[in-house]
Amino acid sequence: MFTTRTLAVVAAFAAGPVAAQSQLSIATGGTGGVYYPMGGGLAEVINNHVEGVSATAEVTGASVENMGLIATGDADLAIALADTVQQAYSGTGRFEGQQLPMTRAVGSLYANMVQIVTPAGSDIESLSDLAGKRVSVGAPGSGTEVNAQTLLEANGMSFDDFTAQRLNFNETADALANGDIDAGFWSVGAPTSSIMNLATTQDIRILSLSEEEVAAAQEADVTFTSLSLAGGTYDGVDEDVATIGVPNVLVVSSETDADLVYEITRAMYENIDEMIAVHPAAEETTVDFAMSATPVPLHEGAIRYFEEAGAEIPDDLRE
Repeated sequence: MFTTRTLAVVAAFAAGPVAAQSQLSIATGGTGGVYYPMGGGLAEVINNHVEGVSATAEVTGASVENMGLIATGDADLAIALADTVQQAYSGTGRFEGQQLPMTRAVGSLYANMVQIVTPAGSDIESLSDLAGKRVSVGAPGSGTEVNAQTLLEANGMSFDDFTAQRLNFNETADALANGDIDAGFWSVGAPTSSIMNLATTQDIRILSLSEEEVAAAQEADVTFTSLSLAGGTYDGVDEDVATIGVPNVLVVSSETDADLVYEITRAMYENIDEMIAVHPAAEETTVDFAMSATPVPLHEGAIRYFEEAGAEIPDDLRE
């Protein structure tokens, strides 16, 4: 988490116009999730359609870390879960006393689904059955860790109820395959490669949440939405799975040059087929989704594009 020194750096952060940069860094997540290929697709769009700019997707610890990278200027764009973004902007939750008021959105990309995976032969049938087990709750500082904590606490549980391990997606899949853990949390777009690969070699089950568990999570965090993971998404998981999800937001700093943000926003929404070719989750990346699912104000450059596109921008997305 951020220190007083980091916040002082944030407060003093006044880099020169970002438009003068030729190289942009996009903070994503681990290679076993969707953030990294989605960020790679965005980088290709920027490289192909924004003149004079070269972008690269960077592997990171995901949402919480990414907000810090934006705040300190160590990343130019970042993908993060809506609840994490909202907490950073408002100085709540994981960012209590460490508010990042420079947080601005370009738009929302797609929704993560909380996917709790266990071997098919496991005796874990429900959320409460995780008690006393060995459970991966996601990489340290990841949106998965935040979502898992919120879901559990909303339903009367905590990480103290089991042996919590903080593993990234690929490590979680490997640990399940090797019998080193009993279950693992993913908060990621579906399908994701790490679960797909696991399901090709192991029989798995994905836990369904009850209506009461979903309702409790939504009451605890308004960014959660009720979702259904379609049967057949992964080998051996034939029935629909009831779960919750959180939108993913493309974030920049308020210090970022407005012309550059406008060009990036325009390039992304007008060439979304190029991102869909990299990962199907980008099919959700629409102007309408951005207007309905973005939890913090839009950057002025993004607002300029959305106005030109004829979008009806909610008041709470304007500063």
